[in-house]
Amino acid sequence: MPASTESDILDRPVRFLKGVGEKRASVWAEAHQVRTVRDLLHFYPRRYLDRSTVASIRQLTEGPDPVTVVGTVQYARVVDGRSTKRLELVVEGADGGRMKAVWFRGFRWVQRAFEAGDRVAFHGKVQRFGRWFSMTHPDYDRLDAAEARLDTGRIVALYPGGEAMDNVGLTSRRVRRIVYTFFKEHGLELRDPFPETLRSTFDLMDGRVARRAIHFPKTQAELARATVRLKFEELFYIQLLLATLRAQRSAVPGAVFGAPQPLLTRFVNEVLPFELTSAQREALKDVIADTQSGHQMNRLVQGDVGSGKTVVAVAAMLHAWSHGYQSAFMAPTEILAEQHHHSLKQYLAPLDLAPALLTGSQGAAERREAQAALAEGTVPVGVGTHALIQDDVAFDRLGLAIVDEQHRFGVEQRATMFEKGERPHMLLMTATPIPRSLAMTLYGDLDVSIMDEMPAGRKPVETRLRTEKRRGEVYAFLRDQLAQGRQAYVVYPLVEESEKVDLKDAVSGYEALQAQFPEATVGLVHGQLPTDEKDDVMRRFKAGAIDLLVSTTVIEVGVDVANATVMIIEHAERFGLSQLHQLRGRVGRSDQQSYCILMAGYKQSAEAKQRLQAMARTNDGFEISEVDLKIRGAGDFFGTRQSGLPDLKIADITQDQDILEEARAAAQQIVAQDPQLRDPAHADIRTHFERYYVRRDLDFARVG
Repeated sequence: MPASTESDILDRPVRFLKGVGEKRASVWAEAHQVRTVRDLLHFYPRRYLDRSTVASIRQLTEGPDPVTVVGTVQYARVVDGRSTKRLELVVEGADGGRMKAVWFRGFRWVQRAFEAGDRVAFHGKVQRFGRWFSMTHPDYDRLDAAEARLDTGRIVALYPGGEAMDNVGLTSRRVRRIVYTFFKEHGLELRDPFPETLRSTFDLMDGRVARRAIHFPKTQAELARATVRLKFEELFYIQLLLATLRAQRSAVPGAVFGAPQPLLTRFVNEVLPFELTSAQREALKDVIADTQSGHQMNRLVQGDVGSGKTVVAVAAMLHAWSHGYQSAFMAPTEILAEQHHHSLKQYLAPLDLAPALLTGSQGAAERREAQAALAEGTVPVGVGTHALIQDDVAFDRLGLAIVDEQHRFGVEQRATMFEKGERPHMLLMTATPIPRSLAMTLYGDLDVSIMDEMPAGRKPVETRLRTEKRRGEVYAFLRDQLAQGRQAYVVYPLVEESEKVDLKDAVSGYEALQAQFPEATVGLVHGQLPTDEKDDVMRRFKAGAIDLLVSTTVIEVGVDVANATVMIIEHAERFGLSQLHQLRGRVGRSDQQSYCILMAGYKQSAEAKQRLQAMARTNDGFEISEVDLKIRGAGDFFGTRQSGLPDLKIADITQDQDILEEARAAAQQIVAQDPQLRDPAHADIRTHFERYYVRRDLDFARVG
């Protein structure tokens, strides 16, 4: 049978399936994005009830494990107990044995659901009261001859639901019947896209069997094998997409920069007041090799806060400029863009070079001047926010695009930067350490340089967890640090006080700290301030004119003040782990000992305690990222929509790293042997891949 037949079936709207219809289809699509048969097959059970063994009522014993019994309803009655009423329903099994099912809550509805003579399956724990065995609030199903085989005597799937689903009758029982009917009528038309060689190499169950078994497993062993197969398949196609992108990119010609020139050597050996770390040298070596290869560079530099990524970026710009090419340096916020511009000015001034700055809030004259310099090619680099990729911005000869905190930019924005030059080399940077399992899924199509080494002389930030009763002690410590000439941050989660949330806010905190520290100059910065006011406060803090900076999370990324040695985070339990680590990274930027004090409320969720304990335990951003991923899950790590993380239906990369590794190996092996998937053995893989992955995900050929 041709592959298109199966695809036609998979793309068929679910409303045409027996038992669905327009109304149910509409609700299903709204509640769980189930629109086609393919979506239906991927509507995986949330859990299972093991009713594979039906117990004889006469042979029941009391115990902790739930059992399933089948019998006929004899009668139901409401019994007045000492303190409450209860419903007792008596069931007789085929062996003549009798037992009770008992409800203390909602029993009026239950009572109306049964009539004498109904055949019923009950599932629950068995207890003995006097001569009667009974189950309290058991799961139950009314049975008829046709339905019994789906609801009892087997492992029974329970599906995601909700009020809207229940209102149109899309209960787990109804979903089971819809899926069962589909397999009965069309199961033989499905095909396994994996060739036998791939299945045998990785010991995978046949895909057709797995699709049935995930919904109607015959045994726990079959369910386990089906789960592995479907997780593997889901991850395999994502890795195939990444491997294909990587193969395509390796074939894209890129500008050849040639060997390092004296300008780069002078910057590294004379301008920098410190020696590069070995991690910085390796990252720069990777960049130079990429730009000499003749192929377009697509490299991610992943480094913890303070590891010196900006220096690598400046060196890469100078390398490009030495060979006649300009660079673009894109940052996610104006504060960060302006700070990068300030840093670049300092680095480039000794070389008689200067960067141009482009942001959305610039005056018209300043913007025109920067645009002219970029278009005429008189400056080596343009620094800015998304203003850099506006239609009216042109570079004379753009050869290198650097995207900082790149996960904050959408795919479209990075793709637009890609179009600004003749396929410029792409250097992506992030100070958010990413766990290996997530990096393999997010960035498997990129080359990665990891900077896990701090510059010489840096001391680990000491992190302390404190509660309100020790605030006096914290303020005494802060006063001592300020007396020594140091500076400090105090960060709040809100700008102004909220009636709904009992949190201290930045504005009232600023006023309280002014009163508490009359000897210090206290500043306030938050995202609602006009840009010029915000910039003025940040400049004064950086220059040492402000001792104590009260802030919201606008200072989370990039702000670099070497003399700031104390970071106090109010209501630390309200911040995410990655955010806490980024905030801590604002101190410890010199050889002075720095401190991060986490002020936490007494009421903390279990997750908040995990976050705070991780912060107190380690400064290692990569270890923290692993904890963060386990707490939040992959979909929320950056935000699914922004990161481009695929919507996983059954796999969980926090739990399935072994399967991910194998799926990646399989995809890479196939692409290495057959980049275009032209081999007849890969025909079904290609058909499925092109139909469900390439159309959606290759439009932008993701540039990071």
